[in-house]
Amino acid sequence: MAIHPIEFRYGTPEMKRIWDYENKLQRMLDVESALAQAEASIGIISKETADEISFKASTKYVKLERVNEIEAAKKHDIASMVQGLAEQCEGDAGEYVHFGATSNDIVDTSNSLMIRDSIDVLEDKIIKLTNILLDLAKENRNKVCIGRTHGQHAIPTTYGMKFANWAAELKRQYDRLEHARGNVCVSMLDGAVGTTAALGPQGWEIHKKVAEELNLPPATITNQVVQRDNHAEFIMAIANLASTLTKIALEIRNLQRTEIMEVGEYFDPKKQVGSSTMPHKMNPITAERICGISRIVKSYVAPALENNPLWHERDLTNSSCERIMFPEACILSDYTLELTIKLMSNLVFYDDNIEKNLNLTHGLVMAERLMAELTRAGMGKQTAYALVRENAIKANQEHLLLGDLILEDEEASKYLSKEEVQKIMDPHTYTGSAGIIVDEILESSKDWF
Repeated sequence: MAIHPIEFRYGTPEMKRIWDYENKLQRMLDVESALAQAEASIGIISKETADEISFKASTKYVKLERVNEIEAAKKHDIASMVQGLAEQCEGDAGEYVHFGATSNDIVDTSNSLMIRDSIDVLEDKIIKLTNILLDLAKENRNKVCIGRTHGQHAIPTTYGMKFANWAAELKRQYDRLEHARGNVCVSMLDGAVGTTAALGPQGWEIHKKVAEELNLPPATITNQVVQRDNHAEFIMAIANLASTLTKIALEIRNLQRTEIMEVGEYFDPKKQVGSSTMPHKMNPITAERICGISRIVKSYVAPALENNPLWHERDLTNSSCERIMFPEACILSDYTLELTIKLMSNLVFYDDNIEKNLNLTHGLVMAERLMAELTRAGMGKQTAYALVRENAIKANQEHLLLGDLILEDEEASKYLSKEEVQKIMDPHTYTGSAGIIVDEILESSKDWF
């Protein structure tokens, strides 16, 4: 019986495969195989023994059902996996499975493999989403719209700026994730308290050879676990990514509001239903789902930080938490990326509303420009500010055009002609360096990935 929505509603096949129990078992077997080969390379066990262990270290032979059956009796997952592998080995090779290792060597190193694979999937989708945003920035470089601060109309900006800003932020998130990869995706084969004592004088060499076998960097120092500040960095990186995806989705939700309706997510009128009772509804469900699921991803930052301080060389409080946190955080992060790709790939623009909103305040949003141009023409800045503010308040209260009031103002007319005021009041020509900024982002993005 399915209970968790990840089982049937949320997540992509490629990320779910990474955290599937069958694959998790295979990754643990991969570590056992690497250990055997490392030990054979320096003569602790024979090459024939190592090859037999490696050959049988596969879910083709070690069945999940059998490991679960053993665990039901042993109450220990790693010991059950070890027995399941040993049972399949010919001759006495099974006697040497897991020699010199402790359980968490296998757990942490196999987690590193799965996190590495997860980061690969996440980064590929970050690149895809970033490129979508860069294309949107290029296509909408000169699409002027009203900018908003504090939820109020401010001055004009462009949709090119919006999309380029998000693209640049995603590149930073990619870099953070890549930095986290270097710290969290490491191999460990260090024994009960990190000293490799059970492996004898060649223990640290085996630790490094296992890492080489698995194509992972070796951990520089551990106790019984890879230190959890590394895992916290990874969780914080994907939580930060979730905050960016929320930022994008929240902006689309706001811009899709009925009274704004500048852009919105695609709605299929032939198939899609917005409400069970209101036939007219076309809700931003994709963007809302991104915001909702991102809250779960961000909520894992606190437990990830709590997992770092453990008792002495290690206790077990991190283990149960991470069994939930790692797969859920990765699966849901990947899913929200997939949703955001879908959202931004099918974005609908309502150009008439973009233009209507740009002019909604009848010129009030050009007050800053009026003040600046009066100052450039010779009026003092503070005087210009007070003059424009007085006229702006009057225009707002009496529903008049700010430009008309400025033309009627005797003091202002000493500095600006009618033609100059009319030019100043055109919002399409007041976007500053927006085009240059977008162009520089587009140019620099050629070297991002």
